[in-house]
Amino acid sequence: MKVKINNKETVVAEGCTLADCARQQNLPEKGVAVAVNNEMVERSEWANRPLHEGDDIIILKAVCGG
Repeated sequence: MKVKINNKETVVAEGCTLADCARQQNLPEKGVAVAVNNEMVERSEWANRPLHEGDDIIILKAVCGG
């Protein structure tokens, strides 16, 4: 099925959870925030959050610098 990740159309497996998607995107264990359809999802809920066709996922990564 197709979802958008940071405004880029991406194909993920049917029945995929947000945790599955995070693994597919090689997201680090810390320093990442994710919103699905403009709703922040706590990391502890990623495994319980199924994705649906057309979901809009925003991934924010913390970076060092100044």
